[in-house]
Amino acid sequence: MRAAMLEHLNLTVSDPDKIAHILCQLFNWHIRWCGPAKDDGYTVHVGSETAYLALYKPKRFNTEVCDHLNIAHVNHVGILVNELSEVEKKVLAMGFNTFNHGDYTPGKRFYFMLSDGIEAEVVSYAN
Repeated sequence: MRAAMLEHLNLTVSDPDKIAHILCQLFNWHIRWCGPAKDDGYTVHVGSETAYLALYKPKRFNTEVCDHLNIAHVNHVGILVNELSEVEKKVLAMGFNTFNHGDYTPGKRFYFMLSDGIEAEVVSYAN
């Protein structure tokens, strides 16, 4: 039996269009679909042909504080790239700060805060 693949991850965000635009610029992704969503919300699907992020904005938000110590909170989203240094230049040019750089077997990585407390890990396994 073939291993399953992650197809999408649904994140609740304050501005799906803004975040999708950033992701398209940084990672050469595209908008796969956008439109009305659950409970009178709005969703943008952004990614590649094989996987995507569903960026969901509900009609109203739950204002309870949530962080990485809460069960079911997304710690970070990992994005695989070939040219780590080129992507980092784009991230910095867009005004984001990068941190937690790592060089480890089998690859290299850095992190940045995308928006709405969403941490992104950008990783490369290219030699």
